[in-house]
Amino acid sequence: MTDGPFEKLHKDGSLWVKGHRKDGKEHGPFEFYRKDGTIMRSGSFDMGAQVGEWTTYDRDGMPYKVTKMKPKG
Repeated sequence: MTDGPFEKLHKDGSLWVKGHRKDGKEHGPFEFYRKDGTIMRSGSFDMGAQVGEWTTYDRDGMPYKVTKMKPKG
């Protein structure tokens, strides 16, 4: 299991996602990027589950949709 900063790349080597892991699960703020480097989505995880508000961005980096995640359980 990997803890600490976490990054994953697209097949072309560009940054796809960055955030942190705790006990091998996504935890804390995360950002997802398109292949062209623009931000696509951001939000937070709590031990692998999406929580709170997640923002989706247009290709100019402007927020265009906010989704409130419902608690699991």
